[in-house]
Amino acid sequence: MSTTLAVRRVARPAVRAWWRDAAGLTAWLSVLFVVALWVSGRGLQDLASPAGFLTSAGRLTGLVSADLLLLQVLLMARIPWVERSYGQDELARRHRLAGFTSITLLAAHLVFITLGYAATDRSGVLGEAWALVTTYPGLLLATAGTAALGMVVVTSVRAARRRLRYESWHLLHLYAYLGAGLALPHQLWTGADFTASPVATVFWWGAYAAAAGAVLVFRLGLPVWLNVRHRLVVDQVVREGPGVVSVYLTGRRLERLPVAAGQFFVWRFRSGPGWTRGKPFSLSAAPDGRRLRITAKDLGPGSRRLATLRPGTPALFEGPYGTLTETVRKGPKLAMFASGIGITPLRALLEELPYRPGGAVLFLRAARQTDLLFRAELEDLAARRGVRIHHLLGRRARERSSWLPAGYAPVPDDVVLRHLVPDIADHDVYVCGPDAWTEAVLDSARHAGVPTARIHSERFGW
Repeated sequence: MSTTLAVRRVARPAVRAWWRDAAGLTAWLSVLFVVALWVSGRGLQDLASPAGFLTSAGRLTGLVSADLLLLQVLLMARIPWVERSYGQDELARRHRLAGFTSITLLAAHLVFITLGYAATDRSGVLGEAWALVTTYPGLLLATAGTAALGMVVVTSVRAARRRLRYESWHLLHLYAYLGAGLALPHQLWTGADFTASPVATVFWWGAYAAAAGAVLVFRLGLPVWLNVRHRLVVDQVVREGPGVVSVYLTGRRLERLPVAAGQFFVWRFRSGPGWTRGKPFSLSAAPDGRRLRITAKDLGPGSRRLATLRPGTPALFEGPYGTLTETVRKGPKLAMFASGIGITPLRALLEELPYRPGGAVLFLRAARQTDLLFRAELEDLAARRGVRIHHLLGRRARERSSWLPAGYAPVPDDVVLRHLVPDIADHDVYVCGPDAWTEAVLDSARHAGVPTARIHSERFGW
């Protein structure tokens, strides 16, 4: 593919500085509002007696848990202005934090309510628990929903995620929607704090409607509309290196697709069994309004299937997603750090972003020469646009965590970085690679004096 800069204008995603603040403020206000509902429902007064304390604490933990559950859904509903403001890394981190907090509060809610009701009725705890589940309207459904949410939380623990394929984890994670839906009848039928006043009723119905609406519009409706509008198909499959292929895609009105270099899509190719499982891949070339290109290494069934695609295969996509774009850039100088297949979004950025000759430097990490991707294209960028390229070849350092090959081991990473780029603190640093390697780069950049606001990295965060 030619690396000549595109001259056709391509739609770019907009980002507003106040979006992030507005989204964060809304989330906090929702939590404060449900606490206010608890207070207005005599939550503080009920703390005076032992039984009242347990029941009131159960009400509070249940309210906050429900609110956090809905915020979880909203965080990963792919709302464009939220996603562009925070990025997938930050959204995934907040989603996990809200999820673990929500399920912890939900467990506390179950314990407190059961103990509180048992103390009020002067009955046994197990008997009270059984009576609640089997006689209270909607509680049997809520119990099933709690089990579904518990499964999602267990499979989200880091140790469990490492044992699961992305596709399997993603499928299991969809049970969170089922869990939230099964909890709704109990909350609206028997939850006094949900129905005690018109304000509470409007708030909770509105919150559930907003969460459900966001999922329907942004997780389902928007992708369907974009796919119908652009109708992407595979145009060409090209082998780039050992176990690495690029897929070129064409479609209609691609100049109106709001995508920028550095972003990724979740892809499904309608070919063979398992095509319904989505897989995230970054663009490896700047979008030019005519074709898109993704590049992937054989790291599992999802990426392996790309090599078998035939021209004309329909492609379904969700996105674009990601903030590793020009919108986060602070100054004119660029320092790109890529390891292995992590070169894909950075190669697209080097093609699209404006910079003066010599204003961009690329550090490209690989074990061997044969593992270097896009060599001809990068050499063209070096000759035509003045990109300075440092190939970092060799085995990994065993003695310490480092983004440099083992041959640099005697010298601290940040010292090497400042030697190779003396004014590194004046550069915007873009990083893409394996997690441990990326962390080593980020740590080195910070020690070399690069301000945090100038350090940009993003992973597919699952």
